[in-house]
Amino acid sequence: MGSTAFLAVRVLVFDLDGTLIDSERDLANSVNATLRHMGRAQLPHEQIASYVGRGASRLIEQALGPGAKAEECQEGLEHFLAYYREHMLDHTVTYPGVREALAALEGVAMAILTNKPVRFSQRIIDGLGLARYFRFIYGGNSFETKKPDPAGMLTLLRDFQAEAKQAMLVGDSEVDVQTARNAGTWACGVTYGLGSKGLAAWPPDLLLDSLAELPGYLDLEQAACRR
Repeated sequence: MGSTAFLAVRVLVFDLDGTLIDSERDLANSVNATLRHMGRAQLPHEQIASYVGRGASRLIEQALGPGAKAEECQEGLEHFLAYYREHMLDHTVTYPGVREALAALEGVAMAILTNKPVRFSQRIIDGLGLARYFRFIYGGNSFETKKPDPAGMLTLLRDFQAEAKQAMLVGDSEVDVQTARNAGTWACGVTYGLGSKGLAAWPPDLLLDSLAELPGYLDLEQAACRR
């Protein structure tokens, strides 16, 4: 796809974990703390990272395994959320190129759409000093459904009064590409994230090794004017 394909884009919607922030260590530590609490064996960080992307409930269900009962999953979820609330910024940082990209994109309409609980997402964005870039932050509990359901993306299109092909969803996993496809928007993937292996089966319209590359594909002057 040529570099002129995205010149009409004036709205950027970002996934959080694996796209803007490297949260693997804090998430894995919180899951393993939960497994210890539940009397279960801990899991490798890489395995836990492969479970990230479909919300906290699904993360804990997968970590506990297929034999876990509903009440165990609920207990595990409650422990995970309590632990993660206190440790979500212990080691979490932005990926290389993210701050440079956001600074270059400042003035463009931007939002976050993540399956992470919205209060946690807001706290991380505030803690990392990124809040000024985003007009909206929606999480996995902001709507009745999570990504890849398009409800959040369609809401953002209304929020920004934008047409589908004026918007791009930037994420690291097949969940993000599926969400963009379901909403009719452009999909941009990043190769460095937690869920990047899934992009082989769900190729995005644009694939970046660094978010710092993104401004070069957009008409920033026109996007800022149409904000």
